[in-house]
Amino acid sequence: MQDLFSVPSCFSSGEKQHLPDATASAATRSGQSAVTLVYRAEIAGQSRLVTVTWCRNLLTHGMQVSIEGSAGGGKDKTGVGGGGGREHGGNGQGGGGDGKSCSACKVEMQPWHFWRKYGAKQFQVDGRAVDVVWDLRAARFSDEPEPASDYYVAVVSDEEVVLLLGNQKKEAFRRTGSRPSLSLQDAAQLVCKKEHVFSKKRFLTRARFHDKGKLHDISIECSTGNLAAGMDVDMAIKIDGCVTVLVKHLQWKFRGNDCISINKMKVQVYWDAHDWLFGTGLRQALFIFKPEAPPLLPASHFDADEFSDFCLFLYAWKVE
Repeated sequence: MQDLFSVPSCFSSGEKQHLPDATASAATRSGQSAVTLVYRAEIAGQSRLVTVTWCRNLLTHGMQVSIEGSAGGGKDKTGVGGGGGREHGGNGQGGGGDGKSCSACKVEMQPWHFWRKYGAKQFQVDGRAVDVVWDLRAARFSDEPEPASDYYVAVVSDEEVVLLLGNQKKEAFRRTGSRPSLSLQDAAQLVCKKEHVFSKKRFLTRARFHDKGKLHDISIECSTGNLAAGMDVDMAIKIDGCVTVLVKHLQWKFRGNDCISINKMKVQVYWDAHDWLFGTGLRQALFIFKPEAPPLLPASHFDADEFSDFCLFLYAWKVE
């Protein structure tokens, strides 16, 4: 089970932020939750990856946006006193994992620094300007690192909003003065979600397996919080409250895979819980959910909207 996308940390620290393994450890060592969303969008005339990471700990939320092929630290477009706040720009491997250059815009949102929640940055991608614009001042958060409502994050290329997150779409178009992508072919697509969650024996996330699909509740549940080696443990994987995978005697079947059906879509589920049972210290298990490619069908029977290249990586961290 290869880890296809690296997760950068939203928060500044003494770590060497350009190293993928260092950033991943920085996002988890302190027990903060993190979710990374990788989109494919048409930017500067090419299909590129845009990586958006949200982090949360007890004191603050953080956001990071990186664009494949961008160079330099980015230019603050907010203006003096406008509220870029504590933003960080830098070069690194920002999410594609293919070694291409990638710059990141990082924002820390602390309660006592209200102005950091509003800003804009401009990057150069193949000599063309690409803007990242956000307004998180009224954003509402639940238990997840990603905002639930009342915000927007927009990426603008060639006077088009090529990626728009959040429900404040009118405000985003008004502020950027740009139009949405004119072609459905150019619309951004979510290709990967990578999330770190912490719990004792129940791990929760939510995901859509294609753009027009339902948002599903996913839970990983263990029969006991004591996962020490030698303990008899059962594990259940639930979709919308229904058990889809039940693993008896996890200590003997800590790695495996199964095929489940979600609204007539076949989804492959892989798990590796070795470290839960045999590791030491802060231990994680990896779960991967990947929709199967459709069978070869006549063109008249093929509906591209029913299928997706989306993949979910769930890192479940066991806490005592």
